[in-house]
Amino acid sequence: MNGISAVTIMKALCVIGFILDAILVFRDVQKKRSTEEGRAVIAESKKHWKWNAMVGLVANFFDTLGIGSFAPSSAAFKIGKSVDDINVPGTLNVGDTFPVLAEAFLFFNLVEMDTLTLALMLVAATVGAFVGADIVTKWNVRMVRYGMGIGLLILGVIMAMKAAQIGPFGITGAAVGLRGVKLVAAVVINFFLGALMNLGVGLYAPCMALCAILGMNVQVAFPVMMGSCAYLMAFGNTPKFISASRYDVYGVITQGIFGVIGVTIAYVFVKNLPLTVLTWLVICVVLFTSFLFFKDAVKTPKAVKEN
Repeated sequence: MNGISAVTIMKALCVIGFILDAILVFRDVQKKRSTEEGRAVIAESKKHWKWNAMVGLVANFFDTLGIGSFAPSSAAFKIGKSVDDINVPGTLNVGDTFPVLAEAFLFFNLVEMDTLTLALMLVAATVGAFVGADIVTKWNVRMVRYGMGIGLLILGVIMAMKAAQIGPFGITGAAVGLRGVKLVAAVVINFFLGALMNLGVGLYAPCMALCAILGMNVQVAFPVMMGSCAYLMAFGNTPKFISASRYDVYGVITQGIFGVIGVTIAYVFVKNLPLTVLTWLVICVVLFTSFLFFKDAVKTPKAVKEN
């Protein structure tokens, strides 16, 4: 970043996104409460609020420490059967919008980075998420299950590479900004990483790999990761998922409230925590969950078109 003004603008956007999406969720929930069918949906969702609250707290606590929240949350929703498969992508993106915005607000000014590179990568991820959400919200349950299976498999492999420090994660660069072909590549790839967020492929690890491959200082990945996720969720796909009602009501509420609590606890009280064993455990669980999604997708008739 080139100055406090840029940081202030980015933090202001976090606040605006937080308020905007809170209003969108509130209005949609009120709309559901006005119909008998909507009230039934909310009542069914409420049955799992304790489990989902625990998921939001724990997943976002560790998200703040660098593990990521999408992977453990996806696994917990699937294994605990607390969110219908077709609503998992929306619940992840809408619910985690609030804790991720909180993270970005807290961590934006920790690392200095070239403003142009950061701005273009954030915009690319946001546009990618916006376009991708328009596609995913039209998928039936079978396609969502295949998408989640593929997405979690990709994420599990990338997380394993990151944990083992192999491939791009073994590269150390020094650049804090990009120009020319490398900048174009960063923008294009971050667009697709934003789109993949709609399938539960967390952006943190892939974005860190991208920055490393392009010769950037790995620390620079943090404002890109957090800013990309914050903005693509707040302004890219969350309004789409809410408009299509492709999310679990109490899943989103608990992820939002308890996720922010988890972020705050990690930021205030935890400065360093050995996460190696836990990371590998999460990787194993993610790969197993990917298998579960594939298994259910194979069993789902092609004619199924749940909304």
